[in-house]
Amino acid sequence: MQNDSNKNTLMFLVCAFAILIGYQFFVLGPQQKQQEAALRAKKAAEAQIAAQPGMTIGADGLPQPLKLSRDQAKAQSPRIAVDTPALSGSIALKGARIDDLWLKRFTQTVDKNSPPVELFRPEGAEHAWFADFGWAGIAGMTGLPTPNTVWTAAPGQVLRPNTPVVLTYDNGQGLVFTRTISVDADAMFTVADTVRNQGGAAVALAPYASVQRQGIPTEGPHGLGKTQIVYEGGIGVLGGIDGVKDGKYLLQNQAKYPKWKKDKPLQDNLESKGGWIGMTDKYWLAALVPQQSEMIKGRFQVKPVSGVDVYESAFTGSPRSLAAGATITNTTRLFAGAKTVPLLTRYQYGGKPVVWWQFWNRPASVIPNFDKAVDWGMFEIITRPIFNILEIFYKLVGNFGVAIMLLTVALKLILFPLADKSYESMAKMKKIAPEVEKLKAKHKDDPAKQQQEMMQLYAKEKINPMMGCIPMLVQIPIFYSLYKVLTVTIEMRHAPFFGWIVDLSAPEPTTLFNLFGLIHWDPATLPLLGASIAHLGVWPLLYGFTMWLTTAMNPPAGDPIQQKIFQFFPIIFTFTLSGFAVGLVIYWCWSNVLTIIQQYIIMHRYKVENPIDKLIARFSGKSVGAT
Repeated sequence: MQNDSNKNTLMFLVCAFAILIGYQFFVLGPQQKQQEAALRAKKAAEAQIAAQPGMTIGADGLPQPLKLSRDQAKAQSPRIAVDTPALSGSIALKGARIDDLWLKRFTQTVDKNSPPVELFRPEGAEHAWFADFGWAGIAGMTGLPTPNTVWTAAPGQVLRPNTPVVLTYDNGQGLVFTRTISVDADAMFTVADTVRNQGGAAVALAPYASVQRQGIPTEGPHGLGKTQIVYEGGIGVLGGIDGVKDGKYLLQNQAKYPKWKKDKPLQDNLESKGGWIGMTDKYWLAALVPQQSEMIKGRFQVKPVSGVDVYESAFTGSPRSLAAGATITNTTRLFAGAKTVPLLTRYQYGGKPVVWWQFWNRPASVIPNFDKAVDWGMFEIITRPIFNILEIFYKLVGNFGVAIMLLTVALKLILFPLADKSYESMAKMKKIAPEVEKLKAKHKDDPAKQQQEMMQLYAKEKINPMMGCIPMLVQIPIFYSLYKVLTVTIEMRHAPFFGWIVDLSAPEPTTLFNLFGLIHWDPATLPLLGASIAHLGVWPLLYGFTMWLTTAMNPPAGDPIQQKIFQFFPIIFTFTLSGFAVGLVIYWCWSNVLTIIQQYIIMHRYKVENPIDKLIARFSGKSVGAT
């Protein structure tokens, strides 16, 4: 039997090595040659049109229309500056758009000299993102403002909190449009659009608002599609009809940005009373909030324009008649900023204080379910409390890493009775492991008899073999939920721990394979294995050691092949988990340490041999048996 086990293990290693070599030769090799050929073709095309102004090379190596730089795109319109404690940028008078915003409170990287995060970008630049507001008329109606309309503003205006700006446009046909834009100290704009009919006939108008993105970035602070655990795309709460104040459903558009066009039909004419609609990234949100008494039709759409997919989330309000000499006003709010949970909650409840655990007697929502712009996932019942507890611990200790460790202790205390029974059962099973092996040898030709006597032995020792699996099953949703919280909440972004850990939401920044940064070499550049070893640093290695120790303290598997597989688990999981957020690795490592302490105490209580005493004996030179 042992020879067969060794043979199977050897065959496994040989096959694995053959697969690696085959993958390198038949997959990575041809891919590298194709990339080199594409690069040569791109350089040839660049040389061919180098003298042609107004052209550039696209990702496919073909000539494309030249995209303006951000500054060039910004210069296409006169502007009014925006300056608040949270935002900087400008409003374009051409189209009266909010299309140039930077988030002062958030930097692009952890570097102290890093520039702020860019949110909106003017049309004409690559990956433009902006908000439009206006009026739609009946078919054939002319004279309404368009994206090319240049509005008039008094010189010297600057949009600040408590200092709104006023834009006007007279169409020369009897309609005068006035747009008053105000902003608070955080992230909410209020756009009040007024129309005065100075003509001799009534007109019918309907307000609209739109958030538009032109192309999808893959890198930088707005790089999309990097992880499947985060929703990115069209989002909103619509459907609050017939007196229902809160939206009936959270409408996250049917697919993430890259698949928005390809996989699902577009959504249009989504009727709703109030609600909100917009576009979200991992951390950032642009959301339009109509008047909550307004019946609207929301829509998500995408259409190719000049070779670029233009994504739009928008709504159109109810038509209204404007008699001669009359004036109408429509107000729309725009949230443009980071998805900070307390801020979203404050806007949701109109600034009224709300305690997160108080589900009764809450104030009415001003913006329905606005806090669900954060993608809490299917385990929201776990992810929300985990985030709230982390926030409480963070306020106490001022360090999210320490808060994660305190959360781990809290979870261990909650699960202590269940875990105690489980580890007690595992200790007893390890203690009777020699007797189990004797039974297997005695009845090796009679599996039924072997199983019967093992069950009798378990009953005699009052052991439930299944109890050992329960803590792991309970921790799976907790592990996933913490991973979700670390990934989707901006509070974890750039949150430092101690020493070299400057961002708990990012993978471990060091790796064993460049001696933790002493050698100036990036292992991620290695083909095939680079991604697996790029973050194999101190914390993943500590996690691997603690996992090996917890595995060694568990009772051995019954089958020799299973035993060998379980021996590989710490190695496999160390490599796998090294690419996760380091805050998650710290949680799991610290959880393993607490588990080891608990198991060690229980094993001493039942006088079961354990690997910790063996390690102590090896280093001390003393012989230690079961204690």
